[in-house]
Amino acid sequence: MEYIFRNNRFTLGHEKEVYWIDKKTLIISDLHLGKATHFTNSGIGVPKEANTNNYWRMTGVVDKYEVDRVIFLGDLFHSVYNKEWEKFKDYIANYESIEWILILGNHDILHPEHYKEAKLVVTNSLVESGFYFTHEPEHKEELYNICGHLHPAVKMKGNGLSTLRLPCFYFGTERAVLPAFGEFTGAMTIKPNKGDEIFVIAEKEVIRVS
Repeated sequence: MEYIFRNNRFTLGHEKEVYWIDKKTLIISDLHLGKATHFTNSGIGVPKEANTNNYWRMTGVVDKYEVDRVIFLGDLFHSVYNKEWEKFKDYIANYESIEWILILGNHDILHPEHYKEAKLVVTNSLVESGFYFTHEPEHKEELYNICGHLHPAVKMKGNGLSTLRLPCFYFGTERAVLPAFGEFTGAMTIKPNKGDEIFVIAEKEVIRVS
């Protein structure tokens, strides 16, 4: 779905990605790569497909658009180093023409040398074209905040008393919050205010509901 916001053109994708058309920039939040491996190493069984699916989906969106750079809105890697980081490093090395930018999140606690070896540009925030990109919601005077961290979802009412919780893109008066891209992340139900714009992801569609 193409969405024009503050004189900029964006595509909101069903894989929970945002493509900034005017900047040829793909924006992805909260992959939490390595989370499944982290739990497995701790003796907690989780589906092995979670990490693999993340890469399949990321390949799909990178190849779908004309991408000059990718901005990760934090929580790229879930926690301490594990073998999954080497897989990610090898993965992005296949895209030498793309600039990869990481806005640090609360889970991005790897040693700086790991990010350097992966050739990631690492920063705490990014200001561009009137937008203020961060991981957690923040306020910066006269700038519109685009962030992640909250893993937003909304409850939709179905027939009878049935309800369905769907991940969503949230655009409020002060900020936009992206859904978590990662397969193994969970979600937090939000309560939109009047005037907020909500786009839910339902299977292979992005649907505006307010």
